[in-house]
Order: sequence, then structure tokens, then C-alpha cells
Amino acid sequence: MKKKILYIGSAVVILIAGYFGFRSFQSAEQIFAFETAKIGKGTISNTITATGTIEAIKTVAVGTQVSGVIEKIFVDFNSQVKKGQLLAQIDETPLLAQLQQSKASVDQADAQVKYQKATYDRFQVLIGKKLIAQSDFDLAEYNYNNALASLSSAKSVYDKNKINLSYARIYSPIDGIILNRAVDEGQTVAASFNTPTLFSIANDLTQMRVEAKVDEADIGQISMNQRVQFTVDAYPDLKFAGSVTEIRMQPVVTSNVVTYTVIVQASNPELKLMPGMTASITIFVNEKKDITIVPGKALRFTPDEVIYSAYLKTVPVEDIKKMVPKIQKIDPSQKDLNFIWTKNGGVIQKNEVKIGSNDGINYELVSGLNEGDEIILSMTAEKATVEKKTASKSPFMPQRPGQKR
Repeated sequence: MKKKILYIGSAVVILIAGYFGFRSFQSAEQIFAFETAKIGKGTISNTITATGTIEAIKTVAVGTQVSGVIEKIFVDFNSQVKKGQLLAQIDETPLLAQLQQSKASVDQADAQVKYQKATYDRFQVLIGKKLIAQSDFDLAEYNYNNALASLSSAKSVYDKNKINLSYARIYSPIDGIILNRAVDEGQTVAASFNTPTLFSIANDLTQMRVEAKVDEADIGQISMNQRVQFTVDAYPDLKFAGSVTEIRMQPVVTSNVVTYTVIVQASNPELKLMPGMTASITIFVNEKKDITIVPGKALRFTPDEVIYSAYLKTVPVEDIKKMVPKIQKIDPSQKDLNFIWTKNGGVIQKNEVKIGSNDGINYELVSGLNEGDEIILSMTAEKATVEKKTASKSPFMPQRPGQKR
């Protein structure tokens, strides 16, 4: 019984060994994969973002210097006006009454001057003949000079009332468009303490400006004439262009946050931009166009030593000689060196390069490589399996004479 079990177990082992022995076996080799890119032309730009309010280049608040009732208004919202055009008229009745009263005061003062002058002239002749006392002559002279002063004062009041009458008609000081009309006909305006605003006029809405609030951490990067792009909520798909025209030094502190006002001027030929709109602006503080650029990933790439050593074993000897790193003469004072690996067929090579500006993604390539060169971004190695098939044979099948088992 034991021998029978032993024979069965031996047969099972032989069958298993034969199964695995006669199966196809596998051998492994490495396949190297490269992620590469071509050196080309591009744009590098660093930007600062901020928000601001759109305003007209020049806005004038038109008021009145006299009090009264608005008798007539000749313009309305969005009316186009010319310089000197009549906008509104205040009731002139009380102003005319004051003018007439002052005119009467002038006439009265003028009559008094004539009377006192005649008295003065007579007393001057008499004093020359010593027919009157000196005190009488002095009094006549005083009355004459006093009458002259009263006439001058009356004329001043008359001129003032005449000017106030002219103020009853409100004229446009500039060419432009009426943004706001703050009064209606029949409304009373009082100019006792300050000048009430009747109209707001923008001179030219085809040119607008953005008053942007730039954080104190970014204001040092802003300079005049920098290019600006901005959008408004009314046209989210449109980008408007402008440039920096003014950097104000007065800080604006809001909730302990310090910002500075930067003025951006932009054209508005289609009048899509309106005063008061909120703009989201992007200021291009550093921008270079049509320059040779390389991805930052290429500068950060260094092949793994194990993978690199394995790859060298697959490269022909004549190509190994070509893989000597291209290293330029290094300035001892230069601390930061940059290298980029290139691929030319099966040859990979380390190259020293000089870089310039960057935007965090791409870098300006100053020297070391040329446009069109293929640069390596990553390198990996994978195991590949290759099946080697052999004819399946059974240990229990009879063999031909002379064939080895």
C-alpha cells in the first residue's frame, strides 16, 4: 500500500515538473521611454492682478452759485452737449429785482456825489478868500469824499447783482455727455453754504480710465506704460486693452490692508465701457515676445543613475563617445548653473545653458542650445517580456531512436 502511494506521488511530481518544464519560458529586458519636447519660440510674461472702477477721463460737476427755483431744463440724461450750451435756467425774477434795487442805489449815490462836489467847489473858493472857517471847508471836503466812496460801493453791489443774474443761466463748461441730472423743473436750489451739483458731464467716453487698487506687495513691480488687459462683468468674454498712465503715491488703507491707486487708460470706441463698472485687470509687469523658450521641467530633469547606467549598456560604443557633456567655461563667480539634457536619435547628452526671465512655467533660453533641438523632460525604464516557445513534449511518449530524453 505504501509503495502504491509513493508511486502515485512520484507520478504527480513528474507531471507537474513536466508541465512547467515544457511550457514556454519568459526572459526580461528593459525598454526606455523618453518624454521630449522641441525648443521653440514663445512669450514669457509675469502678471499682477487687481480690481478697479471704470471712470471717464474727465468728469465735471456743474453747479449753481445762486439760489432760486429751476425754471427750465434744456438737457437730459445722455444728452450730447457743447461747450457754452445752455443747460438750465433759474427763475430770474428775484435777481432782476435785486439788480434794479442796486441800480437805484447807484443813481442815488451818484446824485449825492454831484451835490457834495458842488458844495466842495464853492467852499474851496471861499476858503481861498478866507471868507469861511477852515472847519467848514474840511466838513465839505469830507462829505464829498464820503459820497465818492458810497458811489463806488453802490456800483460794486450793482456789478455783483448783474453777475448773479448771469449765473441764473447754467452753461456747459466742456463738450461731453450728461451722465447725471440731479434736478427737475420747479425744484428750489440753495447755494448758501456749498454749491449744489445740477449736472455731471463726462467730456469723452471714447477714452476711459480704470482706477485700480494694487496691493502694497505688488506696487514695486508697476511702472509707467506697462501693458494691461481687463474684463468687466457686462462682457465676460471680451478683453479690453490699456496701459498704465499714473501711479499715485497716496496709500489707501482699508481694514488694515494698504493699497495704491494705479490709473490705467483704455480706449472705448464702441462705448461698451461705462462709468462705474468694476474691472478685473491684469498688468503685464515683465513681458518678452518671440523669444526662445524651454519648459521648466527640462531644467529640473536629471536622469536616474541606475536607469542611466542601464541605458548606456544599450548604446553602441561609437555613440558613447558622442555623449560627452557640452560644458562651457564656468565663471567662478556664477553660483547657479543650469543644465538641459538633449536627445539626438539614441544619443542623450547633458548641456550647460544660460537662462533669462521666466514665468514659472517656461524659461527664456539665452544660449547653450538652438531652436529645434529635442530636449528631454523625463526618462523611465520598464520591464518587457518576450515569450520563447518550445515544442511541448510528454515524458510518457515514446522517442525515436537516438533522441535524448
